[in-house]
Amino acid sequence: MTRRLVKFTKMHGAGNDYVYVNGMQYDIPDPAAVAVEWSDRHKGIGGDGLVLIGAPTAAGADFSMRIFNADGSEAAMCGNASRCIGKYVYEKGLTRKTTVRLETPSGIKTLMLHVDGGRVASVTVDMLAPAFDVPAQYAPALCGMPPGVLHAGGAEFAGTFVSMGNPHFVIFVDDVGLTDVARYGGMLERNEAFPDGCNIEFAQVLTGGVIRARVWERGSGITLACGTGACATAVAAVLTGRSGRSAEVVMDGGTLGIRWDKDDGHVYMTGGADFVFEGEKDLGN
Repeated sequence: MTRRLVKFTKMHGAGNDYVYVNGMQYDIPDPAAVAVEWSDRHKGIGGDGLVLIGAPTAAGADFSMRIFNADGSEAAMCGNASRCIGKYVYEKGLTRKTTVRLETPSGIKTLMLHVDGGRVASVTVDMLAPAFDVPAQYAPALCGMPPGVLHAGGAEFAGTFVSMGNPHFVIFVDDVGLTDVARYGGMLERNEAFPDGCNIEFAQVLTGGVIRARVWERGSGITLACGTGACATAVAAVLTGRSGRSAEVVMDGGTLGIRWDKDDGHVYMTGGADFVFEGEKDLGN
């Protein structure tokens, strides 16, 4: 067996942890299979998935991102991963820019790096404008149901569909701490309304512009945080009259600042990113 060692970096944003590889330096022929193997928290590196940082193909972009969930499925966007990429490319000397344009399958995102003492203290990501129309492939399964109401495990869930480059269904509850996210999240992710799966957020509006949220990520299960999920939750809170346009979304792994700008319609997410450890992994044949 030919050994092919690949250097990796484990990073997290608000506890949402991924394994990062510089795809400009290393070729990963089957990233879906590698994501499954490496994400295993008992037999692998451990994480919510695999992120490949590459050269851009779109004009005006500085870098590109591909993200594979722990089950091998590819996601269109991840807010926490994009912040980590901002820190990665700056602190590893791949760029001196403090405004980085990142190409993703859901469009080019602008990362604004807040640098202090040569280190990236936090990153603000322009997540672009949210979308609210249920994609056409979801619509047939919603026929005959009241809009925004789904059923799972004998319970009824009224929620708001928001796309932040990937789909989210945000459900506001009286006490998120009492919600069985593991049970209902998995059921709703695979609900007939979402043939391609969906991210599920359970949220509770607190006082002072604070929203407590827990997330079931499509392809990964319960995660400590989800950047696009925090954005979707904040947008859903505005749409349903529960919050103003700026909010702190408190997730299991940390807090993200979300602002839905009234003028340009874009959602801006601010939060930290952290290195965990680095190493080398054998790809085998």
